[in-house]
Amino acid sequence: MKIIQLTDTHLMPRGVSANGVDPEAQLRAAVTDICARHADADLLVITGDLCNHGDAEAYDLLREILKPVPFPVRLLLGNHDRRPEFIAAFPDHPRDRNGHIQSFMDTDYGRLLFLDTHEPDVIGGVYGADRLAWLEEALAGAEDKPATVFVHHPPVRDGIRHFRDISLHDDGALLARLTAHPAGIRHIVFGHIHIPMSGTTPEGISYSSGQSCTHRFITDLDLADPWWTDGHPVYRILMIDHLGFRAFTVEVGQTPTARAPICAGP
Repeated sequence: MKIIQLTDTHLMPRGVSANGVDPEAQLRAAVTDICARHADADLLVITGDLCNHGDAEAYDLLREILKPVPFPVRLLLGNHDRRPEFIAAFPDHPRDRNGHIQSFMDTDYGRLLFLDTHEPDVIGGVYGADRLAWLEEALAGAEDKPATVFVHHPPVRDGIRHFRDISLHDDGALLARLTAHPAGIRHIVFGHIHIPMSGTTPEGISYSSGQSCTHRFITDLDLADPWWTDGHPVYRILMIDHLGFRAFTVEVGQTPTARAPICAGP
């Protein structure tokens, strides 16, 4: 299975920048590249902070930009999003019985879970009892199949000073429930931190973040207020198959300098 991940697109109304970067231009370039090079993908997932201020105009722009994508799309909410405006723009997008933007998808490689950690007026994330109840049912329905989890806020300790107080405010409840799934968690995919990171939990669950498609941080783990910077639009190719789970980062617009020679075998 081939999944494309975009994250932290932070769209603004047309022509408005965010932290010195044009998010519309970045996302359009990424989507154009995805459609040209990965029309065979099974799914596109955008892991939250779809829009920088949750403007209705920005969600309309997002819908327009995503229209050419020839395969299914799942959208997650982040702390910058607004649920009512999102639902107005994407009324048919899957959500749970409480209105959270949560759903699952069964595949040949187990169940994919799409979680909603957005809480109005909270910079960090929340995953309360009603959402955990939905997750309980979704994991029970997975039975003996492994689950792959998509979520905006990392449910793990990331060790980055800037995010210390704006992470997932759940006292470890989400990770504990995932860890208890008998068939195992294949991987946790998230956004929020704007820079690439990967690791494993003490229990051995692997996780990784995508890099923001628009502005990202200059990586410094100790700064409370790190600097934003720009760069090429970025997305990831996530492969799930008989080899397991693999993630590849793509930067759109790189300039070739030389062609790598074909390596001869032994």
